Amino acid sequence: MSWKERIILILLAALNFTHILDFMIMMPLGNYLMPYFDLSPQQFSVLVSAYTISAAVSGFGAAFFVDRFDRKKVLLFAYVGFLIGTIGCGLAPTFITLFLARTFAGLFGGLIGAQVLSIVADSFPYERRGAAMGAIMSAFALASTFGVPFALYLANLISWHAPFLLVGFLGIALIPLIIRYLPAMTGHLQADDAPVQSKWSVITNVFADPRQYTALLFSGLIMFGHFSIIPFINPYMEFNVGFSKNFTPLIYLVGGVAAFFASNILGRLSDVYGKVPLFMICTFSALPMVFIITNLPPLQAYIPVLILFGLWFSAATGRGVTSSAMITSVVNPEHRGSFQSFNSSLQQLGSGLAALVAGFMVSKDPQTGKLVHYDWVGYMSIVTLLFCVYLGYRNFRHLEKPELTIVEQVH
Repeated sequence: MSWKERIILILLAALNFTHILDFMIMMPLGNYLMPYFDLSPQQFSVLVSAYTISAAVSGFGAAFFVDRFDRKKVLLFAYVGFLIGTIGCGLAPTFITLFLARTFAGLFGGLIGAQVLSIVADSFPYERRGAAMGAIMSAFALASTFGVPFALYLANLISWHAPFLLVGFLGIALIPLIIRYLPAMTGHLQADDAPVQSKWSVITNVFADPRQYTALLFSGLIMFGHFSIIPFINPYMEFNVGFSKNFTPLIYLVGGVAAFFASNILGRLSDVYGKVPLFMICTFSALPMVFIITNLPPLQAYIPVLILFGLWFSAATGRGVTSSAMITSVVNPEHRGSFQSFNSSLQQLGSGLAALVAGFMVSKDPQTGKLVHYDWVGYMSIVTLLFCVYLGYRNFRHLEKPELTIVEQVH
């Protein structure tokens, strides 16, 4: 990569770090917020999904106009609004104000992911996009490795308000760097003499191409399958397995370190051996881990649990890197921003529905305080991800160069 490309990736990864940390920290705060506001699992799932549902709505609406503007300007506009909402979460005194602040943050946060992926796709060809996506996805690993454990440490030290304020202040410090070093992204804009398309063309373009609408379904289902088990990991580890609040941040520390290396290594391997084979390997390897995580009995075996989560984070990150690179390949640059807005909307909708469905499947035993039926959520996740394997192979296998696939190398 050139230095210009590296600077773009560093800035986008840093922005993605704050965006993902804000999204991720809500779920591990379940065992803080549920007793603080006296919430049921259903109420907590509504609080988690407030961000994702509003992000899905804004992402869908943005698809109708986002390709008409410089991607950098859209990204900055969305990021400022997202930071205002996040700081509002940190200052929220009640459940209702926290819910409203999460909804506001989601309205702007729903635009961020689409712009980040569109900028990466515009800047890197498909043959090098796996490594670029790996660098961007490493922000997820860093958020898990450093962001979530430190945020939970602040929650233990100060209160649950502190993690949101941390994200807000980090984002404010990042804005001048984005303005200064991220170049304008206008290469996708059509010439003045280009034919004017109908405002509904962003939808008709998607539904006229089976690859595009199948890719959107594929993307949303991946998020549904992955995030269905996440909101209740921390409460389950504390209330059912018996781990303390001081231990659960280690899950994200170990998982984040593993995911950081996995995102970069698997991203590069996917450029060599093919995105589809690596996606299938990562997905299949994660399924037994989902079963174990959602069926853990009470125990004090810390090391095996940390190893388990490290492997699961690695597999999930590899699945995310490869699927992101696959999805961006089905649309031309001039329509990529709109498509990625639809994609972001479907992803947010998938994760939001996952939290809602999981919240209504899981209940709390009034006598023991333990969560009940969390294993059902795991089974739902496994079935969903198996269907994603089918969709991924059917829709994207033609993208791989035959001489670079694992199957051809074996033969």
